Amino acid sequence: MADYVVIDDIAGLEAAAAQLAAGEGPVAVDVERASGFRYSQRAYLIQVFRRGAGVFLFDPPPIGDFRALQNAIGQEEWVLHAASQDLPSLRELSLEPVSMFDTELAARLLGHERVGLGAVVEDTLGITLAKAHSASDWSTRPLPQAWLEYAALDVEHLVDVRDALAAELVEQGKTEYAAEEFRGVLERVPKPLRGEPWRRLSGLHTVRGRKALAVARALWTAREDYARREDVAPGRLVPDRALVAAVLADPKSKQELAAVKEFTGRASRSQIDRWWAAIEAGRASDELPLERATGGDSLPPPRAWADRNPEADARLKAARPVVEERAAELAMPTENLLTPDLLRRLAWSPPDPVTPTSVSVTLELLGARRWQIDQTSQLIADAFVGSVQSPSEASEADS
Repeated sequence: MADYVVIDDIAGLEAAAAQLAAGEGPVAVDVERASGFRYSQRAYLIQVFRRGAGVFLFDPPPIGDFRALQNAIGQEEWVLHAASQDLPSLRELSLEPVSMFDTELAARLLGHERVGLGAVVEDTLGITLAKAHSASDWSTRPLPQAWLEYAALDVEHLVDVRDALAAELVEQGKTEYAAEEFRGVLERVPKPLRGEPWRRLSGLHTVRGRKALAVARALWTAREDYARREDVAPGRLVPDRALVAAVLADPKSKQELAAVKEFTGRASRSQIDRWWAAIEAGRASDELPLERATGGDSLPPPRAWADRNPEADARLKAARPVVEERAAELAMPTENLLTPDLLRRLAWSPPDPVTPTSVSVTLELLGARRWQIDQTSQLIADAFVGSVQSPSEASEADS
């Protein structure tokens, strides 16, 4: 096993950047975070490979300033796997490509059954990668050599994978589809934070009453603030189930809270004052949350459409199978041809009148790419119109 050196200073970064600038072709980039261990999604290791230059491993926290690397490779095509996961961490360091090739997204468009990095490398190059350290705590220092080898291999083969997938895209006539999708990922605007993120608390459905929900909200907020301050994943301090258990136990004192056996986690007792203060604040709150979340632009679940909006239900049931059929013809997952959420929104609030042109315009406003619109707008328009025809009209249309 080769010994890998982690670059952790500006001088090392600048020397590596010069070598990468002198390389040739696309640049493979990957990021390792400490998800599940740290609160932040910051990068704890950045791997870069370019033909003619080799593999370089960078330690972001001590380096801080990555302008030399951005200047060296920023105008080149970057090759990433599942780019939407890594781009936010890279952008925090002012690292961003002008163009990119996403090997995971390309594999989806090509209809590969397995799209994880190891599977795509194996399917395209016949090389098996060990994925033993994918869930490791990458904030660990020093990083073990076995981890560094794993990280290096994540980018060492990525340009070859890119070339193999690009050839497949040409064979299937999907090169422009992929190019549009890659641009879409780069240009995607981050979703705004949801108005009541505490409602993501696992097990919250077991909590009844607005006062109890106020306590759950206060506990979640206290944990979130402490986790952010300590840069520790919230669930490692006190798991969701423990917070909910504390709410359901309805303790009358700090001692009763400490006695709740389901109230577990490494900070459950060491920070007992913090959690008890949150419970008291929640009980004293005058701003009681509603039993159910409201607002936003969410739609009712499709199972409720038949009662709440039968016309929309008919449209969705008519359009969904034809979109699925077209996706099968294109040998790709339906969600890559058109996301279920987008089709639901179109079915719930269709244009008036429904025509292929009006459906195309609406799909574009909803964020669909041009290739997706070209493949689905006529099919959806026909399905929507057919869904409201009377039996006699349908018979005349078929004759």
